[in-house]
Amino acid sequence: MTATRPQADGRLVFPTNFMWGAATAAYQIEGSTTVDGRGPSIWDTFAHTPGRVDGGDTGDVAAEHYRNFRDDVALMAELGLPAYRFSVSWPRVQPGGRGPANAAGLDHYSRLVDELLAHSVTPVLTLYHWDLPQELEDAGGWGVRDTAARFAEYAELVGARLGDRVPIWTTLNEPWCSAFLGYASGEHAPGRTDPALSLRAAHHLLLAHGYATHALRAVLPAAAQVSVTLNLCAVMPAVTSPAATNAVRRIDGLGNRLFLDPLFRGHYPADVQRDTRGLTDWSFVVSGDMDVISSPIDMLGVNYYTPTLVDAGTPSGAPSPWPACADVRFVSQPGPATAMGWAIDAQGLRNVVHRVHEEYAPIPLMITENGAAFDDELGSDGGVRDHERISYLRDHLAVVHEAIESGVDLRGYFVWSLLDNFEWAYGYSKRFGIVHVDYPTQRRVWKDSAYWYRQVINTNGIDV
Repeated sequence: MTATRPQADGRLVFPTNFMWGAATAAYQIEGSTTVDGRGPSIWDTFAHTPGRVDGGDTGDVAAEHYRNFRDDVALMAELGLPAYRFSVSWPRVQPGGRGPANAAGLDHYSRLVDELLAHSVTPVLTLYHWDLPQELEDAGGWGVRDTAARFAEYAELVGARLGDRVPIWTTLNEPWCSAFLGYASGEHAPGRTDPALSLRAAHHLLLAHGYATHALRAVLPAAAQVSVTLNLCAVMPAVTSPAATNAVRRIDGLGNRLFLDPLFRGHYPADVQRDTRGLTDWSFVVSGDMDVISSPIDMLGVNYYTPTLVDAGTPSGAPSPWPACADVRFVSQPGPATAMGWAIDAQGLRNVVHRVHEEYAPIPLMITENGAAFDDELGSDGGVRDHERISYLRDHLAVVHEAIESGVDLRGYFVWSLLDNFEWAYGYSKRFGIVHVDYPTQRRVWKDSAYWYRQVINTNGIDV
């Protein structure tokens, strides 16, 4: 990778081949959940269950990207966006999660890819961003091995149809969230609260990644790159004490090493298995699984938003996304925070990327999500003055630049998100987009951060 070039005036210039982009996810923006043969996903079911999502919101309409994708791609081109990370809706391609492809569903994504290429935007495709077909959940979901096999079949269908035009493929987005928010705390779809089941789900998600990697290699051109995206935690002790240090070890084990170790070392962390023996004997791991999971990948996606501070605490009894960690207390970091209540600290991103580079493998990295929600409102002049978001993005991009300068093979950055969208259990109450969406009219309005990001892309750098 061409070296970065800090200039005399303090401006940070990125490598000439650095990939700038923006990211979205299917259920969060597409809408049109019942058209062209799409089947229900676990998020359709979850969102339509009273009390699950703020305001009773659903993704039925969202940002109506399914109908408006051509206009949205034109917006990307006007933004000067070199790359767009999107996800394919599994129930659009296989309404029940198995069997032949639904032609209308695949045709939509083929048209989207062609539209992107016609506007010189590189398509970066994610196969799974949490929208498991409901029929598969009814059959056991990620708690059963068969779902991993079904995922590989789905990956092959999509790869065979789009592989000639899509150069970068991501199998899973944030399997930690799918496993632990979905099956342990119940905060996300499918809303189950079974810690033992969540550990099985984590394994089957990793197995699905491995199976899908093999399936994609069989149908993609040799030059195509295969990756997986993890939401890695920058875990730090809230105080200096042995108990806090142990809390860091346990949360790091479940949030980071439970995924990094099998992917890059071919085994699960012994201490995580020991800590969770009261929940499971890990018999769901069978001979050959770890070889599949550790199949070589070309790139690792990293999603980062906020650091994680922990200390020893007292069990509350409430469902937790951290199995066997009821006595760990999560502490709010003092200082500025986003509308999510998440502390703003770009050094956590620095810690994460350096840790992967130094402790695991000098594998190429991509920041596949980074961004912030703020209480954005249209001003009297029709604009959105989101200067807090610009500050957040600038600080994190400065860390990305520093990491590249210090030798981390970090090849790109995707802001989350291109558009305001359905923010999972928060519904439409949180806005992450650099483009404002007025949901009743579907009108798009560039926020100040979009104009700022266009300048970053055009100049391939930031002012600090």
